[in-house]
Amino acid sequence: MANQPTIIKTVIKIIDNFKLKEEKEQYQVVIDLIDKGTVFKGTNLWILVFAIFIASLGLNVNSTAVIIGAMLVSPLMGPIMGLGMGMAINDLALLKKALSNYLFAAAVGLTTSTIYFLITPINDAHSEILARTSPTIYDVLIALFGGLAGILATSSKQKGNVIPGVAIATALMPPLCTAGYGLATLKFTFFFGAFYLFLINTVFIALATLLTVRFLKFPFKTLPDEKDEKKNKRIIYAVVILTIIPSIYFGYDIVQTNKFNQRVEAFIINEAAFPNDYLLSKKIDNKKKEIILTYGGEYIDTVEILKLKQKLPQYELQGVTLDIRQGFAYLKNTEKADKTQTHQLSLALTEKEKQYQTLKIQIDSLNSQKELSKQIYRELKAQYPSVNSLVLQSALKSNDTSQVAVWVAVLNNTKRLDSKEKKRLENWLKVRLNTNDEIIFIEER
Repeated sequence: MANQPTIIKTVIKIIDNFKLKEEKEQYQVVIDLIDKGTVFKGTNLWILVFAIFIASLGLNVNSTAVIIGAMLVSPLMGPIMGLGMGMAINDLALLKKALSNYLFAAAVGLTTSTIYFLITPINDAHSEILARTSPTIYDVLIALFGGLAGILATSSKQKGNVIPGVAIATALMPPLCTAGYGLATLKFTFFFGAFYLFLINTVFIALATLLTVRFLKFPFKTLPDEKDEKKNKRIIYAVVILTIIPSIYFGYDIVQTNKFNQRVEAFIINEAAFPNDYLLSKKIDNKKKEIILTYGGEYIDTVEILKLKQKLPQYELQGVTLDIRQGFAYLKNTEKADKTQTHQLSLALTEKEKQYQTLKIQIDSLNSQKELSKQIYRELKAQYPSVNSLVLQSALKSNDTSQVAVWVAVLNNTKRLDSKEKKRLENWLKVRLNTNDEIIFIEER
């Protein structure tokens, strides 16, 4: 019990470390800073346009570094935090200004990125674009905690480098540019998915700002009417719920898809290997519960395929359709065979054939050397009965400037050879091996 006061003091000290009072910036300074950041005209507007172009280029060439640069430059956080601040302190003028500038900035960003993707010659959807077309609950959490960090940093005298980090984490710019890509290429699933991610980031950064400003007890600009306050809360709750529900579904779907893919990969690695065949391509469709495996090589018997299908339940893949397709035999019998797929299979088969031939040459070389070593030992034994064993191996001798090929011969001999005999044996081996390479002798007794 004597230690109890010490423990209490330690706990109090730890709690004190989390207090924000001493580091809080003056309320009006924070409000003025956010108010200033909501406006898009002059410099801010041009920076937004350039940031959109940078982000679009990054998405176009699939460069993560370029996209991060665009997020650091982008001023989009300003009006979103203005929305949260306006709602939190009941400043309708700030709220209206932030909302109008947010809509203007979103329109400019969407228009700029759409124009860029209309004129660029590269229209492929790389991984950086695809990553922003299916928002999940994890994106909600990133936006919420990023927004909390952003408004806390803005409200503190020790701002540090938090705002740039929040801009990268919440990633407002890339989804807006991806939405522009969807419009330019008429891929509306990309547009809706990316724009939904942009809205998620907007809603939860604004919500984080609102909650933090209320928690820090910023003064109201005008005291809210009780009825209006309840109405505002209902609107905020409705927006948050409507935004979060689809993301929870998408997050659950991603988790389930990942689990399904892991089970399928384990099944393919452990069970779907056939002698004298190699897997040319695989297609895993979680939605349709379908696995398509295309093989090249010898014909796979239907009995083997049936056995493979019977192993699916062992990997919790009940009800999954397994379709085994056998390379060009499949493609020739399919009238609707995709020419691109045929070309890809052709390239894959050619590459596999090259690998096979290379390995075959290496194996044949090893086998040939093995037989040669055995035969030379017999011939050597006939000339030198004192030889008990021979190790014969081609090798490379390296020095500071070059490498040269040599033969290493390790003799186990009951009688040591003199220099004249070694020279005669070396000359014999060169003739026998049909080589001018150096012969290195090592004698064992």
